Amino acid sequence: MVPRPDVVDHILPYIDAPLVKVLTGVRRCGKSTVLAMVMDELRSRGVPNDHIIRYNFDSLEFDDLKTARALYGAIRERVAPRAADSATTYLFLDEIQEVEDWERVVNSLMADFDVDIYVTGSNSRMMSSEISTHLTGRYVTFRVFPLSFREFLAFRRAAGENAEEGAGDTRRALADYLRRGGFPATALGGFSVEEIYAIVRDIYNSTIFTDIVRRNQIRKVDQLERIVRYTFDNVGRTFSAAAIAKYLKSQRRAIDEETVYSYLDKLERAYILHRCRRYDLAGKEILKTQEKYYLADTSLRYAVLGYDPDSVAAMLENLVYLELLRRGWEVFVGKVGDAEIDFVATRRERRMYLQVSQAIGSAQTEEREYGRLLAIRDSHPKYVLRTDDFAAGGHDGIRTMHVADFLLSDEW
Repeated sequence: MVPRPDVVDHILPYIDAPLVKVLTGVRRCGKSTVLAMVMDELRSRGVPNDHIIRYNFDSLEFDDLKTARALYGAIRERVAPRAADSATTYLFLDEIQEVEDWERVVNSLMADFDVDIYVTGSNSRMMSSEISTHLTGRYVTFRVFPLSFREFLAFRRAAGENAEEGAGDTRRALADYLRRGGFPATALGGFSVEEIYAIVRDIYNSTIFTDIVRRNQIRKVDQLERIVRYTFDNVGRTFSAAAIAKYLKSQRRAIDEETVYSYLDKLERAYILHRCRRYDLAGKEILKTQEKYYLADTSLRYAVLGYDPDSVAAMLENLVYLELLRRGWEVFVGKVGDAEIDFVATRRERRMYLQVSQAIGSAQTEEREYGRLLAIRDSHPKYVLRTDDFAAGGHDGIRTMHVADFLLSDEW
């Protein structure tokens, strides 16, 4: 296993805390491997193997344990004999959403035994809004994302590829990362780009048809897929449900706005999409219209729609957006009058503003990218992130960085 300390280190402080540790994220983002890393950490601390119990509910091995009563009975048989030695038993329940009323099982186990519980899941039943009604005050969530750029480089080194040491090498690797994406399953196998997209299409299909269509009993699958293609093709652009409804009507696929919103919500709850709301910097309020959507991984766009060089600018935005989320920032699209700031990121009392550009090829583009940030009259950090060549130094207090350098930076 290639270590993922940026993920695991957030979980380790909660070992033995009386809280259910809930790991969520899109399918195949590495949640199961993160569980294995936590298990290895426990063994390194001297926890014996017979006090570490794992169930993976994607496996047929546990197919008869997908009711609350059956699972509780099976775990009780394994945990009860260990209760006499007064040592904690560590339970790892992978893809727990496959178990009916799993929350009841977890609550009962925590009440009846000395257990430390870790669960993973990949759909709406693992959203905080759903869990909070069943595990009130007794859980902590960790969002697991596909590989960051830093992790992508580490996986490449582990696979025996040349380590990216120089700036030129790192920046070439960024282009590779953008096209190949960060699903761990594709990072170590020496796959071609087309082979990667075949794997990612399978991830996409299993998510759409298992976590959305089957679970929500959706009959108009073609309608859902057209909405998916629309959102994938409009990453980084603000749009409304009305715009999608109008687009589908032009294709002779009538749909009302509420149904569009319902489908977008289901895609978000399956962790395929991330919704980025707009924030009015003048009025200091979150706006409820014209949101943006970003993908769980850039490879999803290319696997579903094919590669298009014109999409690179939007996918760079997508990379920056995901990295901000990984590091715990809350992210909005900024509104300044009639202008738009790509990202307003906040974390506790901190804030920063970011513009992302593939290239700045004219004075007019430079004025647009920098001018919007200069219009913000506060002292919070401001960045223009780009992938072309630029002169070193600041620009009236605005820091210019290559996207690759920003993704790898520890300064923010």
